[in-house]
Amino acid sequence: MSAGRVVIYGGKGALGSACVDHFKANNYWVGSIDLTENEKADVSIVVPRDASWVEQEETVVSKVGESLAGEKLDAVICVAGGWAGGNAKKDLAKNADLMWKQSVLTSAISAAVAAQHLKAGGLLALTGAKPALEGTPGMIGYGMAKAAVHQLTRSLGAEKSGLPAGSLAVSILPVTLDTPMNRKWMPDADFGTWTPLTEVAGLFLKWTQDQERPKTGSLLQLITTNGITQLIAAE
Repeated sequence: MSAGRVVIYGGKGALGSACVDHFKANNYWVGSIDLTENEKADVSIVVPRDASWVEQEETVVSKVGESLAGEKLDAVICVAGGWAGGNAKKDLAKNADLMWKQSVLTSAISAAVAAQHLKAGGLLALTGAKPALEGTPGMIGYGMAKAAVHQLTRSLGAEKSGLPAGSLAVSILPVTLDTPMNRKWMPDADFGTWTPLTEVAGLFLKWTQDQERPKTGSLLQLITTNGITQLIAAE
């Protein structure tokens, strides 16, 4: 018997892989959704890269349903995303389009999965970004996409959002996650201010198990200082 069932959208990325590993270690059935397979997951759904938003949603919602065989999910966790810099002077549409696909489409499809397959009182967790609470002139496309995720979270936390009764819809708003790629590109940074992936995965597990849950619709900033992470709700 598994402890429960969760799906991780972005389950092959650095944070997604950490989440898959953490839930598996705690005896959960874990489904991964990504552009490539995560062989450690119980089910790995590969999203067609060039499919439209509508086609991606139809594919993912359908395949999740097939894999569950009538069961319900305890959590839908979206940690898919990416980063692109740039202001309005060059490649704004190109960068914004990429960020929209990586962050907004995945979050919206996760919401559709949750509306269809999450159990009452389940968790839907999305990934925003603390910088997107303000202007992001050096990364406009990224800021636009993450701000849209924040708005989606607020909507999902309100009545008549379509989520099952008692669901918790929440976004984490990290500053910098401690990933191998971030260490590669920012080798001289203060790693004590970076949030460990295991810390984030642990938060998701606690919320899935109905422990220390924030208010639904919350945008939770992850502020790490000297290796200690605090959750601070955005106003």
